[in-house]
Amino acid sequence: MPHSQTSAHRDSLKGVSIARGASPWLLPTVATAALSLARARKSKRAAAIAVPATALAAGMLWFFRDPEREIARGRVISPADGVVQSIMPWKDGRTRVAIFMSPLNVHVNRAPLAGTVTSVEHVPGGFVPAFNKESENNERVVWHFDTELGDIEMVQIAGAVARRIVPYVPQGTKVEQGDRIGLIRFGSRVDIYLPEGVEVAVEVGQPTTAGVTRIDRD
Repeated sequence: MPHSQTSAHRDSLKGVSIARGASPWLLPTVATAALSLARARKSKRAAAIAVPATALAAGMLWFFRDPEREIARGRVISPADGVVQSIMPWKDGRTRVAIFMSPLNVHVNRAPLAGTVTSVEHVPGGFVPAFNKESENNERVVWHFDTELGDIEMVQIAGAVARRIVPYVPQGTKVEQGDRIGLIRFGSRVDIYLPEGVEVAVEVGQPTTAGVTRIDRD
């Protein structure tokens, strides 16, 4: 159930879990850290490995955190944690809001509106940094939602480090606003296209929180 913007900004400390799709990266690092710690007393080599391995495992746990959120009110809410990189009018009358996600952000993306997923399309491409103009040709997953505002397009874009996008829900799924819909491993970018006539409420450089920050204005 929606709550106020203030309370929604606080991630529940008791509700932090690990993102689905993190295991290929997380399990090997945690296993290496655990094994090296177990052997550290008997092996200098294991002891030398234990410190960086444990630090890497702790970093992975942080990177792949998936906190619970109190979903805010609003017609369109941010699908990603990050910073608004650009706001660009499109030829068809829509407005594209691009959100840059750094490796320190939560990487789980959420549905910007309630509706039905009408399309989930993987588009092959490159892996240049997501803040680079050439990232327009990066690998991506293009989403379309049938919503009360009509068709809403959202694009998950891979970056130089994020080389795997993991959709959580298939075409035909009905989602509620703020539902988890996918994961981008490490930093990248998420674009959302607002329909013609919908005014943007955010500014370039503004931080966003998935499920919390409102993108449109009444």
